[in-house]
Amino acid sequence: MSLKVDRGRTRSRSQAIQLLFQAEARDVPLDEVLEGDYVLSGDRPLEEYARVLACGTYAHLDEIDAVLDGALSNWSMPRLPGTDRNLMRIAIYEMRYAEERIEDAVVINEAVEIAKAYGTDESAKFVNGVLGRIARSDESVFSPVAADAGGAPADESADADAASADQAEA
Repeated sequence: MSLKVDRGRTRSRSQAIQLLFQAEARDVPLDEVLEGDYVLSGDRPLEEYARVLACGTYAHLDEIDAVLDGALSNWSMPRLPGTDRNLMRIAIYEMRYAEERIEDAVVINEAVEIAKAYGTDESAKFVNGVLGRIARSDESVFSPVAADAGGAPADESADADAASADQAEA
């Protein structure tokens, strides 16, 4: 694990990604992962903020996935690498659902650093582009009603072109 992702809240975010990834890979609820023998890199105990992030993200997963899916261009959720998908889910949770609000720019920067450590060569640019599009979108797309309707921002076509360009450059 890179030293950049093994500190403070960044470590918690990394642990939360690992928990969500394990739940998804094993096709079990997050509670089952937390109650069982989960594996965290770095042989460190589970940080409390990691638990908050993982549980909060999991509680809003359908809404978050609708927003994420609406922000993707020429990609589908199943095509995303699992690490990138769960990283962006956590970032969306922090940007829009977490009780403790953190500036979008800070969340995106953290996500990009984690993507550099865990993702593919293209992950950092892709994550930055998708999360940037979500940060610029109208927050009303984050309501449960909007999420049920697809959660896509009104100016999605312009944003979709930007994401395609981001992905093409990567």
